[in-house]
Amino acid sequence: MLYVEQSLGPNEELVHIGKFHWMYTVQSFMAIIWGIVISIMIVVGGVIIYKQMGWFPHDLPALEGIKFLHPGIRIGAFVAFVFGLLSFAQMMVVKATTEIAITNTRLVYKRGLVARQVGEISIDRIEGVNVLQTILGRIFNYGRLAIRGMGIGEVVLPPIEDPIVFRQAIEKARAI
Repeated sequence: MLYVEQSLGPNEELVHIGKFHWMYTVQSFMAIIWGIVISIMIVVGGVIIYKQMGWFPHDLPALEGIKFLHPGIRIGAFVAFVFGLLSFAQMMVVKATTEIAITNTRLVYKRGLVARQVGEISIDRIEGVNVLQTILGRIFNYGRLAIRGMGIGEVVLPPIEDPIVFRQAIEKARAI
């Protein structure tokens, strides 16, 4: 059960639930791919430099040359790969533990699994909503919302699908 569903008050109804766009998942997988690419570049660069310096024979195949690389180079390549994996894991945990919803009385933005951070803005205290979309966001229909509340400042939501529909849900909740 969602946190938002658990925290509904009497006479409170869900109007809209915001979801991460599939492009966010693509970006997280790209972190793994970039980790692999950087690791390969480190290893290939080390092999090329070792061959140019004459530190191992020129007729040695490149894959065999990896064995003779300095441990620091191999560790550096491994660390680059691990950073890619950790970045992927962090983005997936954020996606899995974030809830964004509009009820007829409030906007709820919950993050975190163990250490929970919940931000709520009363619908009648929302001054304005700005839709932030890049060119790719316009093409693939995703973007961020910057919500200004009275006395709260600005809350910028993560990339969600259909930001215009989410903004319309806020307007619908204000009209109720």
